[in-house]
Amino acid sequence: MKSLETDVIVIGGGATGSGVLRDAAMRGYRAILVERVDLGQGTTGRFHGLLHSGGRYVVTDPRSATECAQETAILSKIAADAVEQTGGLFVTTPADDPEYADKFAAACLATDVPVQEIAVAEALRREPRLNPKISRAFAVNDGSVDAWKLIWGNVHSAMEYGAQVLTYHWVTQVLRDGDRVCGVVCRDDVHGGEVRIDADFVINAGGVWAGQIADMAGCPDVQVVPGRGVMIAMNHRLVNTVVNRCDPPGDGDIIVPIHTVCVIGTTDTKVDSPDDLPIPRDEVQQMLDAGEVLVPGFRQSRALHAWAGARPLVKDTRVAADDTRHMSRGMAAFDHLERDGVRGFLTISGGKATTFRLMAQVVVDQMCEQRGDTRPCRTGDEVMPTAREGRNYTVGHRLADREGDRLDDPLICECELVTRSMIEEHLTETPTASFDDIRRQMRLGMGPCQGGFCSMRATGIGHEIGALDAARANDRLRLFLTNRWIGLHTILHGDQVHQTVLDKWIFDGTLDVEHLPQAQEAGQ
Repeated sequence: MKSLETDVIVIGGGATGSGVLRDAAMRGYRAILVERVDLGQGTTGRFHGLLHSGGRYVVTDPRSATECAQETAILSKIAADAVEQTGGLFVTTPADDPEYADKFAAACLATDVPVQEIAVAEALRREPRLNPKISRAFAVNDGSVDAWKLIWGNVHSAMEYGAQVLTYHWVTQVLRDGDRVCGVVCRDDVHGGEVRIDADFVINAGGVWAGQIADMAGCPDVQVVPGRGVMIAMNHRLVNTVVNRCDPPGDGDIIVPIHTVCVIGTTDTKVDSPDDLPIPRDEVQQMLDAGEVLVPGFRQSRALHAWAGARPLVKDTRVAADDTRHMSRGMAAFDHLERDGVRGFLTISGGKATTFRLMAQVVVDQMCEQRGDTRPCRTGDEVMPTAREGRNYTVGHRLADREGDRLDDPLICECELVTRSMIEEHLTETPTASFDDIRRQMRLGMGPCQGGFCSMRATGIGHEIGALDAARANDRLRLFLTNRWIGLHTILHGDQVHQTVLDKWIFDGTLDVEHLPQAQEAGQ
């Protein structure tokens, strides 16, 4: 068994875990993050991309609203390359309670959430596709955030301070020495074998899986409720501003423009397991119907992909056990020394992607306090290395890049403007990467063809440069197509049916992907 030793282990590779890693490393601790799959493959990579102004929670969860407002301002500076400052609107549609608007405006002032009421004509000028029957409109500081860029910005920053990241390392044991947690044992799902990591402290940032990790440490009853939400990406930006219904939070009341698409979300249903997230057809139809309320004609637009994510909602005794819609979106930090008499172990869960940096600060502060070690947090002051140019991203940023290399570097994914050199570089540096790993970093296959053309090209490149032998290349192509299909079968309508049938003819008819040779090596 391979052995490592460090000051602090962070379990979980979402926004919170990567934020904890960065915070701990910047305070001078040796830190290692372990993640059971790829970074951002859990909840952080499965939401609608909204960077919250706080407006959504000003009435129902005022503390979360204030935290979101403060953190949005910070993230827009320290992670500018991951943030698009779209701005946001809260609008009163004919389906909404007209009296809620005054309550909303007053609550924004009470929670320090910047807001300005604007004329309906101005709202329609900004967003011509909006329902022309809206009666009031409020401008807020919503934005959109590329979750994977945000995570990698944290990771690159942490690495500059000496941190390590071990993806595809599944925690199988949390080690105890009497009343103290002293490390973990992980299964390496890429290279095989086990890795033991000894540490002074373990921070559980497992999100919706945090309760399972706490159980492994002998700290029971950390109750994190998975709240499943279904979202749909539409073919293009029907709006260029985040649009919210000015009504108590409900299903399908937000449309978020992100990159070249827009996303509508979301439902909210308690599920038993965060690893089993169905995408019911009735909830997909519910989202499409909800889109019509904000943007008439929404259903006639092309739906590209549907998916489900699981919110990590810490059990709230104030509401029913299955009422995830009304559970708090606030963070919950568990000091297991105080709670369970276990030293060297902390859990952080709940919260929002928008508040990940604050959550990291809270839990690392707790660690410093237990260690009797005064080291201030600096994560809100230092810009991440990927954002040092100080520019927020724009929808056309890749097109501008391609203007410079279009004659020398062939496009492999026309939808998302991914070039051959981008794929070659990633596969050379990380030959174990799946095509879904590449998708998370480059958006490969996330456009209208959903990988129908670029996936086979990327497969050929991987084999041509020697990163993949034929059998492993086939396996990764099959896995990528399988994962894309999960989000397609519930939205097959109109143009998306035509595209999917064409893809099926290519992969089943021409390439016969199901019968291509398979790799024999375990883990490949």
